[in-house]
Amino acid sequence: MATEPCDLRVFFATERTLLAWLRTSLTIITLGFVISGFGLFIKLAALESPSLASSVSSPLTSVLGIAFVLIGSLAIVTAAIQHRRFLATLSDSQLSSIYCSTIAFILLSISIAMLGVALAAYLWHA
Repeated sequence: MATEPCDLRVFFATERTLLAWLRTSLTIITLGFVISGFGLFIKLAALESPSLASSVSSPLTSVLGIAFVLIGSLAIVTAAIQHRRFLATLSDSQLSSIYCSTIAFILLSISIAMLGVALAAYLWHA
């Protein structure tokens, strides 16, 4: 019985897709942080100028910022789960025996998602 040559193109395409989702999710988290930070900036500006104080009564920027951070974190977890499910469908000839995909899955994806949730909690209390 002839063995198939090891073709890792599908595996590495899956890894690139996971990293693309991570980049996109980090961008969403960053956008949420900027939106929330803008709300804090407006509040500080209102303290300096009493004329702005009446227009800063809405906490909409904080809620929007936290929502973006949580959506970005959820996207990371979803991408990591999809990545793990797809890897389970690959044959042995499409997987590398010396490459550990757990590093990308656990250390990178889940850690960033947990930090995103921690950032959302910080923004909620700020």
